[in-house]
Amino acid sequence: MCGIFGYIGSKESGSKDPIKVALDGLKKLEYRGYDSAGVAGFDAQGKLATCKEVGKIAALEQAVKKEKLSLQLAIAQTRWATHGKVTKVNAHPHVDSQNTLALVHNGIIENYEILRKQLQEKGVKFVSDTDTEVIAQLIASNYEGDILSAVQKVLPQLKGSFAFALIHQDFPDRILAVAHEAPLTIGIGNHEAFISSDPNAFAFYTRQAIYLTNGEIAIVKADSQEVYNTDSQISKESFLLGEELQDISKGKFEHFTLKEIHEQPQAIRNALLSRFLPEYGTALFEELNFSAVELLTAERLLILACGTSWHAGYVAAYMLEDRARIPVQVEISSEFRYKNPIVLPGTFVIAISQSGETADTIAAVREVKAKGARVLALCNVHGSTLAREADSTIFLKAGAEIGVCSTKAFTSQVVVLALFTLLMARMRHMGKPEGQEFLNALLKLPDQVQLVLDQSDKIQALAKEYAKYDNFFYLGRRHMFPTSLEGALKLKEIAYINANGYPAGEMKHGPIALINENCPTVALCANTMTFEKLKSNLMEIKARNGRIFAIAEEGEKGLEGVANEIIFIPPTIDELAAILTTVVTQLFAYYIAKERGAEIDHPRNLAKSVTVE
Repeated sequence: MCGIFGYIGSKESGSKDPIKVALDGLKKLEYRGYDSAGVAGFDAQGKLATCKEVGKIAALEQAVKKEKLSLQLAIAQTRWATHGKVTKVNAHPHVDSQNTLALVHNGIIENYEILRKQLQEKGVKFVSDTDTEVIAQLIASNYEGDILSAVQKVLPQLKGSFAFALIHQDFPDRILAVAHEAPLTIGIGNHEAFISSDPNAFAFYTRQAIYLTNGEIAIVKADSQEVYNTDSQISKESFLLGEELQDISKGKFEHFTLKEIHEQPQAIRNALLSRFLPEYGTALFEELNFSAVELLTAERLLILACGTSWHAGYVAAYMLEDRARIPVQVEISSEFRYKNPIVLPGTFVIAISQSGETADTIAAVREVKAKGARVLALCNVHGSTLAREADSTIFLKAGAEIGVCSTKAFTSQVVVLALFTLLMARMRHMGKPEGQEFLNALLKLPDQVQLVLDQSDKIQALAKEYAKYDNFFYLGRRHMFPTSLEGALKLKEIAYINANGYPAGEMKHGPIALINENCPTVALCANTMTFEKLKSNLMEIKARNGRIFAIAEEGEKGLEGVANEIIFIPPTIDELAAILTTVVTQLFAYYIAKERGAEIDHPRNLAKSVTVE
């Protein structure tokens, strides 16, 4: 949520326009979700200047041109509203009462009301409703000529997860960057430096980066970078970013979301690449830092995740318990962190986050690590907070996912978790022939997903018919239950339609009261073990005039007289049918959203990287 970007350069760095560099950086952060944007810096006379607008970055660009703004350095931000409505006044950057410093901020200051009241009692007047302005005013009130000292005094007073960048007119040669339980990275260039919430935003200019962690303050100049904590200067190691620049263009597709849906065959191939041994019918993760003994002695698994990642973990729980015969507990991170959890000896933790910056999952990981557990992370972003804090990380290798609605990350997560299931099962009791059968099913997935994508026109035609409905049920059993949760979430996210994923056997315990001709059901039927039971549930819906759209495996008989429409997917094992079914529900949600005119890549009120609670 929100995106911070900053740029400072010297004459030796060339003739880069700080505003242009900052705005280009913000555009690379649009995927995080935002509702306003702004930029600040020092003009030719050394005076603080700001410009901010509600809406897209394009509106900010026009405002900058209209004001003929020219800056010597720049800090900028895309805001996703938390405290205060979406207004120009509440947009970032925020300044202090004397207009001497400007600040952009990501995250939440939990105790801002107390701090705001204390400052007001001292006569400080606020102009916005944000928690961000509290930081600016608090630093200004503690400023006595040394901006670093002021920030060091203020930092312990702030409660929450946050990152911010600030500039002060007495120090026009530097940007201060601060991170506390929220991501912020410094890019070190040739006589220039960058600050960003995501290092990919400056990867075109430099690959040398410093990651700030909890309670660290960086003084960023064009030719030097110093890092401090609240007491003294500290030594920080720089890292080299990955060699591949991630493609963030839409290519031939109308939306990033559709592009990423169609990238899934390749994303799955990437997730599988060099991670299996056909002759032994098992999986291999070279990056896994856990020994065979540690994996064998695990008595139970605990999976922590939020949103789509939680759904992937839920699918994996069925796989792991069935194939590896190990107890699995799946927890929503935002709830788990507050339940004073019991983490028994022998618990092995898997934390899942596409971005690696999901605040609740990171907090839950810290909780279990404090209780002595070892943590394996599944993540898509190198250098992310989760990847750095976990004991070991398996990367999805899905490539950049720009659409707020997660698509290829989900299927890649399920594939990697399936490989992990195979590894655990083969280490325990699964025989080689069964392992090879499971592996062969995995290796067929990329081509099978392409066969589903080839039905896009048919799915689009169905979506046109269903786009008029405002309420949906998604039903499934066994692996198809968490798959139904994911399908319903996609429809909620990008089409703004009320959709409920539900275990099919539970419909008769209350929800069936909502079934009528205006509430269709998407039936996920691609689980052979429970197919007949699910068909009975669908008969109950049909008897109540509910319209049914079924997704089933090719060759499955018995749905013709029950479902109004059917999309068939290639046959596979029950565990992996979740992936093929999900591709159908992704396309279905996408085309309904398009039919209804929704803003697909950046849905209202949502952000890609949820870095606040």
